[in-house]
Amino acid sequence: MLETSARLLRLLSLLQTPRDWTGAELAERLEVSTRTVRNDVDRLRNLGYPVHGTRGAVGGYRLGAGAALPPLLLDDEEAVAVAVGLRTAAAGTVTGIEETSLRALAKLEQVLPARLRRRVSALAAYTERVPHDEPGPTVDAATLSLISAACRDRERLRIDYVRHDGSASRRDVEPYRLVNWGRRWYLVAFDTDRDDWRTFRVDRIDPRTPTGPRFTPRELPEDVVDRVRRGVSSAAWRHRAHIVVHAPAEVVADRINPAVGTVEPVDEQSCLLHTGADRLETIAVWIGLLDLDFTVRHPPELATLLRTLAHRYQRAAP
Repeated sequence: MLETSARLLRLLSLLQTPRDWTGAELAERLEVSTRTVRNDVDRLRNLGYPVHGTRGAVGGYRLGAGAALPPLLLDDEEAVAVAVGLRTAAAGTVTGIEETSLRALAKLEQVLPARLRRRVSALAAYTERVPHDEPGPTVDAATLSLISAACRDRERLRIDYVRHDGSASRRDVEPYRLVNWGRRWYLVAFDTDRDDWRTFRVDRIDPRTPTGPRFTPRELPEDVVDRVRRGVSSAAWRHRAHIVVHAPAEVVADRINPAVGTVEPVDEQSCLLHTGADRLETIAVWIGLLDLDFTVRHPPELATLLRTLAHRYQRAAP
């Protein structure tokens, strides 16, 4: 019986590889007859594993998705990764899955071997989370599921949206991508009323059901992650700056993160950098790291700060 159980686990491990296996291949790997393979496949099916089989010369076996969730077979690293992921999700930014994640984690830890349980427990016991100055926004798991399904099925969304200033608006959008950045989730969508692409914070979205009609997919105008980076950064800037950099635009673009600013060509040898930050000192550091000549166009306070820094640096290196 022990030998049969070990063979079933080995068979299940092979079937979890995303490919089709012939009976002869499985028999060779397990060092048994093809008849034993057929019997073992039937045992797995009785245990709830949906093993699909096809007849013929090129027939074979493949593990499919079933209506019920059978026991999973995980190797050591997979089991630890799942445990870490569940613990992170329990303290994450998506509401509605904290308790579910903890229940799943408790079940997983009960069946982990002692050596793996010690690894997971050590990670939990000796890890500290940096507290936030104030609670960050959270999103509802059901909202994320609804939006992701609409992206997949190309269905319009009717949403009530709260702007940054607190005012509310009704939007009809074509959803394309969800972007997770830190503690926030964003939806990149095409706003049909404004005939343009927009980025929405998911925690400010109240979707209406049912979803709207299907739409014909449009080509995304740019990398959605870069779009969110630029939009989020510029919205949070306290100080904005416009700086002429005396170098080609492609050279500057290669040296600057999209979250820091955008580059606009002026001519073949210069470009305009639109950037910003919470502190003028931060902007001074960024443009210094470019290692290129530049001229501050706006704001005058930045030019004043650079003169002060220039005198300070000169005194530091007489």
